[in-house]
Amino acid sequence: MKEMEYRKGELPPYSAVAAPERRRRWPVRRTRGLKFVALACLAFIVYAQWRQIDSFPRHRPISKLSVEKLAEDLRVCSKLRSKPQDPIGLGRERNARYVDGHKPTLIKNASIWVGEPAAGTSSEDARAGKGFEWIEADVLLEYGLIKEVRKGIDASLFSSDTVVWDAKGRRLTSGIIDMHSHAGVDSLPGLNGNDDTNEMGSNITPYVRSIDGINVFDHQIQVIKSGGVTTSLILPGSSNNIGGEAFVIKHAVGEPDGRNETSIADLLADPDRNWRYIKMACGENSKRTYGKAGEHGPTSRLGESWEFRHAFEQAAKLVQDQNDWCTLAESVGVERMNTYLPQDLEWETLGAVLRGQVHVNTHCYTVPDLEAFVDHTNEFKFPIRAFHHAHQTFLVPEVLKRAWGDSPPASALFADNMWYKAEAYIGSEYAGKVLYENGLTPIYVSDNPVLNAQHVVFEAAKSFGYGLPYHAALAAVTTAPAERLGLGQRIGKVKPGFDADIVVWDSDPLSVGATPVQVWIDGTAQFDDPVELRKPFSSAPSSLPEVPAAPDEIVSTSDVIFTGVSKSFLSPMFQSGAHSQNSTVAISGGKITCVGVCEEELEIASKSGTKVISLQNGYLTRPFTIFGSLLGLNGIDAEKDTDNGGSPSVFSRGVDGLALGTKKLHYAQKYGVTRAISAPKYSGQGTHQGTSVGFRTAAKHALDHGAIFADDVAVHYTLDLSAKRGSTSISNAVNELRHKLLEAVAADANASTTDPYTETAFLAKVIDGELPLAISVHSADAIAAILKVKQVVDKAITSSRATGSGNIRLVLIGGAESFLLADELAAADVGVVLSPLLSYRNGWDQRRALTGAPLTNGTAVDALVAAGVRVAVGIEEDWLVRDVGLLAGIAYKNSQGKLSEKEALDLVSDNVYAILGLKQSGSGREREDEREFVVFEGSPLEIGARVRAVGGGVGEEVMVFL
Repeated sequence: MKEMEYRKGELPPYSAVAAPERRRRWPVRRTRGLKFVALACLAFIVYAQWRQIDSFPRHRPISKLSVEKLAEDLRVCSKLRSKPQDPIGLGRERNARYVDGHKPTLIKNASIWVGEPAAGTSSEDARAGKGFEWIEADVLLEYGLIKEVRKGIDASLFSSDTVVWDAKGRRLTSGIIDMHSHAGVDSLPGLNGNDDTNEMGSNITPYVRSIDGINVFDHQIQVIKSGGVTTSLILPGSSNNIGGEAFVIKHAVGEPDGRNETSIADLLADPDRNWRYIKMACGENSKRTYGKAGEHGPTSRLGESWEFRHAFEQAAKLVQDQNDWCTLAESVGVERMNTYLPQDLEWETLGAVLRGQVHVNTHCYTVPDLEAFVDHTNEFKFPIRAFHHAHQTFLVPEVLKRAWGDSPPASALFADNMWYKAEAYIGSEYAGKVLYENGLTPIYVSDNPVLNAQHVVFEAAKSFGYGLPYHAALAAVTTAPAERLGLGQRIGKVKPGFDADIVVWDSDPLSVGATPVQVWIDGTAQFDDPVELRKPFSSAPSSLPEVPAAPDEIVSTSDVIFTGVSKSFLSPMFQSGAHSQNSTVAISGGKITCVGVCEEELEIASKSGTKVISLQNGYLTRPFTIFGSLLGLNGIDAEKDTDNGGSPSVFSRGVDGLALGTKKLHYAQKYGVTRAISAPKYSGQGTHQGTSVGFRTAAKHALDHGAIFADDVAVHYTLDLSAKRGSTSISNAVNELRHKLLEAVAADANASTTDPYTETAFLAKVIDGELPLAISVHSADAIAAILKVKQVVDKAITSSRATGSGNIRLVLIGGAESFLLADELAAADVGVVLSPLLSYRNGWDQRRALTGAPLTNGTAVDALVAAGVRVAVGIEEDWLVRDVGLLAGIAYKNSQGKLSEKEALDLVSDNVYAILGLKQSGSGREREDEREFVVFEGSPLEIGARVRAVGGGVGEEVMVFL
């Protein structure tokens, strides 16, 4: 009964002890039977193993597969298991890139930044900047290498053909290294046929290579080099989660640059290809590009993480299959293998990533992107060299330190470019400083053509202005990227054994407007007759410049006093006069009440407790005004919900779409931009259609007291390349504009209108001279067509009137090629707002732009000023609100003495109003000076200047930075 119950479902006993006793049904004893079963099992296992081994016996006949191919596969096994090492520099007799016949070069009398501290400096001291200095020495270049760096190298000791080049005490550094560029694959000027940035056939494309699309004739490669950049990592774009292989190139192309041939292979910085590189990307781009709900992903960051993990899983399987094959082939003999080595081009590169043979560079902005990718590195055990863009890395340094590998990833950043999409909305200009203080590595990059890599050193300069130590800022575009590229023993320093990539600068490379005098790549000078700007010479300091202090606190007050003001650029009423080197500026009730000695104000302050702030080299200036941006009409560039929208077929007023209180406007005021004049965009940034509104950036809303100083400033149209989208052709767009203006002339000027806000009504004001006509345009040909339209319309106005003559007040925004018509523009009294200040020919309609020394003698601003054209400087992207003073500084420093400080500051203030024929204040200049001003510590035209106070003209509050 018990046995029956057990059989029906009771749990079996835990041991034989608990089992019911049963009668044996066989004659063999139980223990002997168990031994017999065990021996039988063991015999079977031995037999099975023998059968398995017998399938690959040593005495088995040779495989029917190709023995040669099998042997080749076995040789591949050793390559698969090897891990590259950083190639050495010291000890080489010649650079592998050296071209026979190139003469040695001796650079005399240079002030040299070696790129590392003096011998014996501890790592802790070095990180703090100790041991770094500019040294006076000579540099010998031979066989494509730096052979000697020391003082007093005697030229007579070398062959008679040695080229001796006198640096005249100027600064000498290694070549600048841009670790994030698309030069050559995203060729400029941008054309569809030349765009090979992204392979859009699939989201996961580790198998494509940037080297297969580099256009050696991309003129941007030369433009970039003219900024001292000798080496760039050319990455695929960021549309794909895994975009493909990247390659490091040098910017020397063909015979004009001292090479033997015009070849992509000849561009490679490391011809031996010791390391490989790959581009990956997290975040918005992939889900925007590939996500299609219900059909395929990724449509979210969740999906992107799956895409990454799935791809790594495929690569891991390939790696395991290869490892198993190699182990077996080595154990039994490759000639007895029945299969070839598993290989798959689709996953080969990613497999090499998991083997540690490929340096991973990943575009990631946000905390979830960064943390997810750090998780991927730990799950699949591969290191990452750098996060690119990396806007939020400064917020999570400990997350970065959790990444798999020996060292945490670097952050390849912009200095202050942000707000252009949601994942770029959170960021800080102080990111580099914070990262460095947390033991991490900031690197500054261009993402060319997002930024012009010609000026990538300017990103490093700005980072110094934002608090990154001087030596770390220079390292961020030299030694740090060299090390992250695995080439830290060959490039990035001025030392014997390193590649002879050298730049001599006309000023401190971390100063505004710093420009190369000459550039050497592999010991060969790159410019036969470089343009050298005439600048005041300043010797290198004996100690490194101090890091500018960041403001600890921002307060609003109506009463404050500043002492130590050296210069005032306000109206004569508020200039400092005889006490200019140590003037006082007194502010009471939000207004300037005294500039000068101000003894009475100081005495009152001592009794009332008003804060007195002492400045070193204080500047009192007019606030900056931006004309032609989208400030006030846009919060996040790529987000429609934060944008006023485009209007290719609709004429509208900027004042009706004004949206204040944004982060952009907060930073505008913080950096001294208290006024903006913005028009609705036509199709994108830098394009406009409708009427512009003039407003104050500190206002909370449009009804705030003093928020709007001009409802309708100008009437805007766009005639750049985007005009084709709305009118199908440039010729049609020009003709349509001519037709509208002539219709306005023909209309009865005295006829009443029921709606004064129509396009026709505003054009009538243009014809009557009440409003200027502002055209967004770059091409010299389109500008010429516009000038002819103006002539026709002016003549029609004159003919239609009994007295007086017509003269439309015309303003051009953009103006990259305007210098070609500088004399004609001056004669027609046409003003130009350069936006950008320095074009780098990124569009077909900008292809003839002047890129500056050492390639061209000046830029558009120099040519226009020389011809007497009224010029202002605008910003083509809103993030540049931080840099407005520095843009004026570039024009000033590179004007070769043709612009004064006042005239340079006028480019971003007074000139805007002069061009538009607009008064700065309806109550007169003096009243505007009282309430709208900026107090700087240091020149606003220089790196490191700090805004200490901003009077924005809205209410009595002054923003003060302590």
